[in-house]
Amino acid sequence: MSVQSGQLIAAARRLAARVDCLKFKPPVTHVYNPLDYARQPYEAYARKFGNGKKRVIFLGMNPGPFGMAQTGVPFGEVSAVRNWLGIEEPVQRPRREHPRRPVAGFACARSEVSGRRLWRLFAERFGPAENFFQEHFVANYCPLVFCGRSGCNLTPEQLPKAECHRLFEACDDHLRSVAEALEPEWIVGIGLFAASRAKIAAEDGLFRTGGILHPSPANPSANRDWAGTVTRQLKALGVWK
Repeated sequence: MSVQSGQLIAAARRLAARVDCLKFKPPVTHVYNPLDYARQPYEAYARKFGNGKKRVIFLGMNPGPFGMAQTGVPFGEVSAVRNWLGIEEPVQRPRREHPRRPVAGFACARSEVSGRRLWRLFAERFGPAENFFQEHFVANYCPLVFCGRSGCNLTPEQLPKAECHRLFEACDDHLRSVAEALEPEWIVGIGLFAASRAKIAAEDGLFRTGGILHPSPANPSANRDWAGTVTRQLKALGVWK
């Protein structure tokens, strides 16, 4: 295991412990922490692909219910994690599950569209995963999954502001630890929220930040040639040539 991989794993364990102590009020009814119950695949991801410095870190917002919530890997659409990243490890269960959001790990039959779009773009551009990870890494800002009473997915920006301070403080510290380990030139937020948090973390000027369109199908703009749009955005920023 490389020095950088070890730093990533240590930082994730610190983050998991900090956010485990937090409490959330309605509309949140259930909170999942994949860095806890899906620690094995996340740490396999960090060991395999977190080695060495990275020129670009792509930063997501928080886990999707059929992505990282199942596999522990950011944007962790099951088939992409298993077949392209080459990772499949045991996944436990959250301490308290919503009946409409069960965790089946790598047996999950549903596909996360955001993760499928993201990893497909990288696979089509770079070929084998090892080529992509020579200069890139994918992380999430917040590690927690938030469910409402109906099982709906809630994002960090939908939480009451009074509950965000300690959560964002822990996530900001973790993002800075990831940046210290990987020493990126760029942190590119996937979506407006992640881009805004990357900008806050970049106040010391050690890396540049930018943003790209989020691949969620809930975003109408993402359903019209998302890969082409994002490729053009990255070229315009100067992240890709």
